[in-house]
Amino acid sequence: MYLADSRRSPASDAAPVRRPGRLRGVAGTVLVLGIVSLLTDVSSEMVTAVLPLYLVTTVGLSPLGFGVLDAVYNGSAALMRLLGGFLGDRGGGRYKVVAVIGYALSALCKPVLACVHTLTLLGAVLAVDRTGKGLRTAPRDALISAATSPERRGRAFGVHRAMDTVGALAGPVLAYLILRVAVDGYHAVFVVSSCVAAFGVLVLVLFVPRDPRPASADVGASEVGTGPPQATSGPDGVRALPARRRLRRLTVCAALLGLATVGDSFVYLLLQHRYRLSAEWFPLLPIGTAAVFLLLAAPLGAVADRIGRWRMFLLGHLALLGAYVLLLRSGADGGWFAGAAPVVVLALHGLYYAATDGVLPAAAASAAPAGNCGASLALVGTGQAIGRFVCSLTLGALWTRWGDRAALSLMAAALVGALVVACHVLRGAEPPAAQGTCPPVAASPTRPTDEEPG
Repeated sequence: MYLADSRRSPASDAAPVRRPGRLRGVAGTVLVLGIVSLLTDVSSEMVTAVLPLYLVTTVGLSPLGFGVLDAVYNGSAALMRLLGGFLGDRGGGRYKVVAVIGYALSALCKPVLACVHTLTLLGAVLAVDRTGKGLRTAPRDALISAATSPERRGRAFGVHRAMDTVGALAGPVLAYLILRVAVDGYHAVFVVSSCVAAFGVLVLVLFVPRDPRPASADVGASEVGTGPPQATSGPDGVRALPARRRLRRLTVCAALLGLATVGDSFVYLLLQHRYRLSAEWFPLLPIGTAAVFLLLAAPLGAVADRIGRWRMFLLGHLALLGAYVLLLRSGADGGWFAGAAPVVVLALHGLYYAATDGVLPAAAASAAPAGNCGASLALVGTGQAIGRFVCSLTLGALWTRWGDRAALSLMAAALVGALVVACHVLRGAEPPAAQGTCPPVAASPTRPTDEEPG
């Protein structure tokens, strides 16, 4: 941590946009965090790319059983996300410390996977791994927000998510190659995965500063009238977050749409089931989603900065609805389009993530009060994760009881209803692009303050 902090000086931070070596105005801290996420995603996706099919076909889990495990996998992160955000906000912003703990915890779980052989122990290890993810997510996003001016946050989060997706592309390919050449393929995947994750933690410790804000950030914070961070930090500030109208709207809509968002593993299982894809190709299905995500995350983040982040968020869910429709119709249809449908489904799935994954925290950062950036990001992210948790349980039960087609039909209908409600709730909720102090960054004295709770 000392190495990273000693590299900063007020002179070098005085003009962040003009600093050479930046990617079209994206802060160096964002790029380094992108590298950390890239390495971590290589490690994670090596493991998760092979788990769904292994659990369903080898272990013999029913769709309901897999839905429970998938819900635990995602729910563990949701439960810890608020804690990670709260701990990061404490003491004036300990975002890097909490992020390191979260990344390290996930890295330690990878070699343990090679030592467990029962579903209970496997579920426990995955839950601990997701606990690490929950702890690190809000502090990492707070670091990105701190290093970026409010009007550029959509682009910054898009670039970070695009770099993260490079890992999502590389992880399944590496797992596929290891399984083909290694004698004990699964153990080899776990060992290589743990080494890559450990390297990502090392990069985070050495090259990410504790406080990535420009030197003039504290002055700018007082000028815009937001007050010092301690004015809203701590337990009282966290409890007051749901009273902030814009943050409350985002949280409710993220949770509502999450209730109709089918998990990635279920999407890939539906593709494999309806099109009878070969089992050896299953680990490569996430690559289709990740490739589209990689190409579009940064451009759509920049577009969201101009047209409104919540609008882009809703448009992304329309793409997801299109993927549902194709899964429902094309599997039963003959002709040439039936062969192309899996590719189109994966493309729409990637488009959904490109339009939502980085846009939502960017919108939450602009609605967050100073001093509670981590908790605000965690609140919105937790609402979405809880919705997806319930969706995994519900879809697994519906699939077991009535089959995949009926289950997905109900999810599609639920998504239509959620989109209608979200359009109404979020109308007028978009602040000016330059607003937001999460954490405070240098700003013009004439910029208006964030809205009062209400």
